[in-house]
Order: sequence, then structure tokens, then C-alpha cells
Amino acid sequence: MSNCKKPGASERLYKAFIYFVLIAMAVTILVPVAWAFMASIKENAEFYGNPWTLPAGFYWQNFVEAWNTAKMGEYMFNSVVVTALALGLLLIVALPAAYALSRFQFRGRAILKTCFMAGLFINVNYIVVPIFLMLRDGDMWLKKMIGDGFLLNNMFVLALVYAATALPFTIYLLSSYFATLPHDFEEAAYIDGAGYARTMFSVIFPMAKPSIITVVLFNFLLFWNEYIISMTLLSSADGARTLPVGLLNLMQAQQSAANYGPMYAGLVLVMLPTLILYICVQKNLTEGMTVGGLKG
Repeated sequence: MSNCKKPGASERLYKAFIYFVLIAMAVTILVPVAWAFMASIKENAEFYGNPWTLPAGFYWQNFVEAWNTAKMGEYMFNSVVVTALALGLLLIVALPAAYALSRFQFRGRAILKTCFMAGLFINVNYIVVPIFLMLRDGDMWLKKMIGDGFLLNNMFVLALVYAATALPFTIYLLSSYFATLPHDFEEAAYIDGAGYARTMFSVIFPMAKPSIITVVLFNFLLFWNEYIISMTLLSSADGARTLPVGLLNLMQAQQSAANYGPMYAGLVLVMLPTLILYICVQKNLTEGMTVGGLKG
């Protein structure tokens, strides 16, 4: 005779409630996304009827106009460059720092960890003005010294600011994951003659791949969709604007012209890379957030 108990009425009701909440949340996310995709291929005349009707056809001219006329292609290239630079700079600094903070004992370690943790409570939007003033003053000094400044309206400097502001969260997440990994693998590598750097790159980083993918995805979304810092630091460089800034300009222009198709096409261009990246790394993202190494 089986000892398994059938779920009671209260348990079934609780599960039904959880499923209802999850389905409701999924619908609230998927419906606006699907609506934006459908609106991006509609002709302008279709927006004056029922907004929930399906498109009469595939009007790809919206994407052509957004890509070429509204310079969304140029802005997307700028966003790709800035995001790639920021992620590269961030990982170059954060990976060794998180490894050292989580695996070694040294003088000043506690102070460094406290400083990085304190950075988690600083909202970047609140310090964008001081950052701008610092860079402006630096440009003024450079103009006096060499006749030209390059700190403002510079995509590399924007990427550097992105990487610096993302360091606290990235180091916190990586160091928490590194701390769960067993020391046995490192000790075996040391016995085989590997140094600290080779052990870090050949042993620890491959084991921490899910966590690294997680921080890459989170920071990609942060850099790709960031608006305030980009608008502030690239305020005088029309050709160096990133995609969110270009999208807002497109939305303002198309709304005033009552031309909504290119506006939604530009919105899809912004969303599409993030959706594709999430689909590609979804499994690793879940593993990096929920699974840690076994302690030795």
C-alpha cells in the first residue's frame, strides 16, 4: 500500500493561485511585447482604427525608415561599441578583484569588501551630475594644457563610467559565487606547478562560468538600456548617441509627425538584441543564480 498522501484542498488551492499569478504576470509582459512587434509592421493608417487588430500585411518600410532616416542603425552600432567596451573593462577588473576578495586573506581585505558593498547602495542616477562636472572640469584643464579636451562626448569614457558604476554589484555577485567553490581544485593546480594567475584562468573561471554569464547578461541589459548617463555625457555629439537616446528622439519626432510605425520599429530594434541574448543564455542564467559549487 502506498504511503504517498494526496494533496489536500488547501494545497491544491495554493498551487492554483500560484499558477494564476504566474500566468497573469506572463500575460502582462508578453502582450505589450507582442503588441509592439505587431505595431512595428503596420501602416500608419492602421493606427487610427482598432489598435488590437492584426496587421493587414508586413510593412517593412517602417524598419527601413527607422534604420536609415532616423539613424537607428548608427545609434545601434554606437550602443554595441559602448556595451562591448564597458563589459570588457568591467570583466578585466571585476573577475580578478572578486577572486582575490573571495579566496585570499590579506591586509585591508575587509575594508575593500566594505567599500564595494557600500557601492551597492548608491544610485548611479544621483551621481551623474557630479560625474559630468568632474569630466567637464577635466576637459577645461586639458584645453588649457594641450588645446583640446576629450573626456566629454567620448564613447570610451562613457564605457569606462558604465564599467566603474557596475563594479560593486558585479564584484558582490562574483565573489559570493567564488566563495562557494571548493579549494581542492586550486590546491591540485598548485601541486602541479600552476601559479595564481593560471589557476584563476584555467580552474576557477571555467567553474564559475554560469555566474560570469549571469553578470554579463545583467550588465548587458543595464548598459544597453541606459539613458541618463549617455544623454548627459554625450550631450553635444549627435553622431555618438546610443540607441536609447536615439529612440527617444525618434519617438518625439514621429509623435509630432503622427507617424507611429517607425517609432515602434525603433522600439523593436532596441528590444530584439536583449531578447535574443536572453534566449541564448537562459539556461546558464538560471544555473548561475540558483546553483553554487560544493564546498570542500
